[in-house]
Amino acid sequence: MRIAVIAMGKIGLPLAVQFADAGHDVIGVDVNETTVATINEAREPFPGEAHLADKLAELVPAGRLRATTDYAEAVPGADAIVLVVPLFVNDETWQPDFGWMDAATQSLAEHLTPGTLISYETTLPVGTTRHRWKPMIESISGLSEGTDFHLVFSPERVLTGRVFADLRRYPKLVGGLSEDGTRRAIDFYSQVLSFDDRPDLPRPNGVWDMGNAEAAEMAKLAETTYRDVNIGLANQFAIYADKVGIDVERVIDACNSQPYSHIHRPGIAVGGHCIPVYPRLYLSTDPDATIVRTARQANMGMPGYVVGKVAETLGDLEGRRVVVFGASYRGKVKETAFSGVFATVEQLRERGAEVLVHDPMFNDDELRGYGWEPYHCGEPAEAAIVQADHPEYATLTPADIPGIKLLADGRRVTDPDLWHGTPRLVIGNA
Repeated sequence: MRIAVIAMGKIGLPLAVQFADAGHDVIGVDVNETTVATINEAREPFPGEAHLADKLAELVPAGRLRATTDYAEAVPGADAIVLVVPLFVNDETWQPDFGWMDAATQSLAEHLTPGTLISYETTLPVGTTRHRWKPMIESISGLSEGTDFHLVFSPERVLTGRVFADLRRYPKLVGGLSEDGTRRAIDFYSQVLSFDDRPDLPRPNGVWDMGNAEAAEMAKLAETTYRDVNIGLANQFAIYADKVGIDVERVIDACNSQPYSHIHRPGIAVGGHCIPVYPRLYLSTDPDATIVRTARQANMGMPGYVVGKVAETLGDLEGRRVVVFGASYRGKVKETAFSGVFATVEQLRERGAEVLVHDPMFNDDELRGYGWEPYHCGEPAEAAIVQADHPEYATLTPADIPGIKLLADGRRVTDPDLWHGTPRLVIGNA
């Protein structure tokens, strides 16, 4: 098959590589000229994705994969087009911002030719495929969905850093606007993906027919929103445990020792491209989902809660030197999308603290680019807050932060045995 993949980001590029590795002719489209040039040089434009560099080095010279900025070069004559353009959410209104996706869809439609399968993999509010993309593509292209082309939704369900493994492990969900479109999509994904044996699943691992696009859209939103709500509940338990003097970790371990309880772990923040965003996409079409809204608000409040506990213990933070350990939204990932570092730094600055930021994955210039003063271990500070669970922080000691009077570990990653004699706070263990 001839396949076009639109958006060569941390999901789109591994997808394009996967398709090419399965024996197909793949062309990737991206608006970033540097990204396109890097791919065409058979180099990875971003670090951290397992096996990506080796696969690029093999597939690009073999002519199986190339990239372009020109839709006119990629779209006409394609058997399938897979779109993974980012969808953003307005921080104030919580409404989706379709700007980038609208632009990509318009460019795709302008060059669409009959016989093409179009699959959106970007997570979408329920109903978007049918009520936004179908009429837009039909109006611009002059073609009819279900007759001249087929449109489906098939959410990406992978985690950056392990995309190729996740593509094999998780069922590929597909929902079309017609039975013919769904069949085309199932045939397509069956040719470009292979799946691990999963005896734990209710049916064989592989491409799963969701019945329609709306069900596929909701499945992606639901599985991620579940995590946000679960973490919100864990955070509520942790805050109560702080009030009454209980170690919430022991409580959660006890609860999860039987098969009907799956309580997640509390923490200072919920970050990344998915969990903080998708509940708001869900709420955009189901505004009455009060549980979802409350959980999202509770999780957004956790950086302020931790900073408040620091101030409660130390007193006035005005002029005090405080280090935030971790710019990334989670350990071992060089990515700040919706990271708790932003709210943590803001809360500390509002209280007058002198804030510094440390992260082993970012250099000083990169940290300064975010408006933060870099911190280096061995420099004095009065307090520290662990925001990301980088493995390097497991060995932090008071000697690494001369003058420290309080450590607030928002991820329970530090070793309590290394902190004897220095107050150490964790969420849910007053």
